[in-house]
Amino acid sequence: MLNSITDGLLCCLMGKTTNAVGPLDSVESSNGYSFMEVKPGRILRVRHSAPNRPAPEGPEETQPGGLERGTVHCKRKITVYRNGQLVIENLGDAVRSEILHCQNSSGEPNSTVELELSDLAGQAPAQGPASTPGCGTREAATAPGKRRKRKPKKVVNIDCKKQITSCKGTHSDVVLFFIHGVGGSLDIWKEQLDFFTKLGYEVVAPDLAGHGCSSAPQIAAAYTFYALAEDMRAVFKRYAKKRNILIGHSYGVSFCTFLAHEYPDLVHKVIMINGGGPTALEPSLCSIFNMPTCVLHCLSPCLAWSFLKAGFARQGAKEKQLLKEGNAFNVSSFVLRAMMSGQYWPEGDEVYHAELAVPVLLVHGMHDKFVPVEEDQRMAEILLIAFLKVIDEGSHMVMMECPETVNTLLHEFVLWEPETPAGDGQGEKK
Repeated sequence: MLNSITDGLLCCLMGKTTNAVGPLDSVESSNGYSFMEVKPGRILRVRHSAPNRPAPEGPEETQPGGLERGTVHCKRKITVYRNGQLVIENLGDAVRSEILHCQNSSGEPNSTVELELSDLAGQAPAQGPASTPGCGTREAATAPGKRRKRKPKKVVNIDCKKQITSCKGTHSDVVLFFIHGVGGSLDIWKEQLDFFTKLGYEVVAPDLAGHGCSSAPQIAAAYTFYALAEDMRAVFKRYAKKRNILIGHSYGVSFCTFLAHEYPDLVHKVIMINGGGPTALEPSLCSIFNMPTCVLHCLSPCLAWSFLKAGFARQGAKEKQLLKEGNAFNVSSFVLRAMMSGQYWPEGDEVYHAELAVPVLLVHGMHDKFVPVEEDQRMAEILLIAFLKVIDEGSHMVMMECPETVNTLLHEFVLWEPETPAGDGQGEKK
């Protein structure tokens, strides 16, 4: 027990990756890192920074408008037909924003978009209008011309009011959660964690099982989507407050989506960085990670170099150092294989994402070789309230390559508050 605690604390203090933390009760350290036992013997390293604020003498700062401030009526009808076609109708308020400057080709706020969504049977999506992917409410309309009335297979109705407010570092009810993806660790968020901590925000960032300084069980079942999602649920329930903002990168976006779906009243906003499209997760049968473990172990150095070339827009000394410091792909071949093979989540399809009523910021590095920009565009089309921002200089690890740009963009969204609708809500598009 003593050796496990010592190794864990050395990992936090010295940046040493041990992946060998034994069973122990939650251990706090003075530098903001702690170990959380989510299940017996399953230990996650967590960086938790909570500012020391004096007790407020009066109510926190409020703006005129009371409960009506930032209130949006989220009303949406999602219809799935027997041939797999998905039709989404937006019936509530259109969300507009001047902060993020999301505009269509005509220069007007892009509050609605008409398109034919891809069906669930895998048919190719029809082409939508030629406009810049942007923000606001998304709408799928039926193709022109008369159609025979069809009996839907499933109808989902969303009807709720969301109060979306600005979240400042001085607000004690706001917590920012950062979740990394396959092969990384909480260290990839260093610039973001330091930035928001200095602004007074409470931040929480865990290492996924088998990554960073978390324990690495030698059983493949420990790395399925559901096992990791329950880990993130435990972390969220421990640190969550009234308004929680989830920030995910790559595979970590799926866990943010899961938590937003499970806790709609607690998740205030979501930020998805290079997360891909709104499709159900299925492990690829032809993936390199499905090779025998002995072969994959021999290929690990090649995989790390391939990740460097694909994860960064440039491959200079700075990028190599960033990769090393961020502990990207510093995991065992067994964990890599189990993580990729365990990406099975059939519930996380287009309907699942379309049901989300939380505002979402999508950030995409233009040179990302893992996630095409079309996938994030697709996500923006499906989500109810979505903003898509493309960073030309970045790639898959855009938060490490362009930290100042990403930090500014994230902070704008954290502070963003929708305009109160004038009362002429958007009706169904005919």
